[in-house]
Amino acid sequence: MTFENLLTEKKEATFIITINRPDKLNALNKKTIREIGEAVKTAQADSDIRVIILTGSGTKAFVAGADISEFSSFSEAEGVQLAQDGHDVFNSIEQSSKPVIAAINGFALGGGCELAMSCHMRIAATNARFGQPEVKLGLIPGYGGTQRLPLLIGKTKAIEFLMTADMIDAEEAYRLGLVNHVTAPDALLAKCLEIATKISQQAPLAVAGIIRSVNACYEKNTDGYATEIKEFGKCFITEDFTEGTTAFLGKRQANFKGK
Repeated sequence: MTFENLLTEKKEATFIITINRPDKLNALNKKTIREIGEAVKTAQADSDIRVIILTGSGTKAFVAGADISEFSSFSEAEGVQLAQDGHDVFNSIEQSSKPVIAAINGFALGGGCELAMSCHMRIAATNARFGQPEVKLGLIPGYGGTQRLPLLIGKTKAIEFLMTADMIDAEEAYRLGLVNHVTAPDALLAKCLEIATKISQQAPLAVAGIIRSVNACYEKNTDGYATEIKEFGKCFITEDFTEGTTAFLGKRQANFKGK
């Protein structure tokens, strides 16, 4: 599948999605958001893919926000629909059975920060900058930022971050728990691929079960412990469980097939 605003590449068991609007600092318009959803869906359907990496083109920005020119004259109903469309795609990333790693290579502002937060892990280059500046436009975050940010850094800091529109650097983001690792810009993709390779060597069905169980911890009216019990039990009827235990007892490397 070809895209207008994305570049895609397979590196062994990893699918790399690059948002390719460098002249707009990779700002998200409706088409780009829709294409991200389609690309993630494509990766989900490919049995050879174990991990997805999401990044931005160029050296300045991961995603420097939403394309304001596209919605500056929207009505309330149009604003609601814009947010709903974004939520649908970002939720599909968060709920992806294949881990999605954000490789943050510059500005991650507004919708860009929200996109990064919808991923399962975030690796930042030292030049990365994070912010939710929507309040400066008379807006609030519309793609899940008011919900995911408190879960990642706590309510108190999230409220400050959202209301002041302050921007923070990669080291502060790491200190707050917003990102997993900070690397030099030229080592960013290599670090993401290193993590992706480690994950790719694990049992895919178990990895998917981990994602569902951890997500359940944050879902309203969902018993995360019950989800874990169910997912744990499901593992016992997989070929991967047989392979994993046999390999462990035989003191060899397991070869998981995702079955």
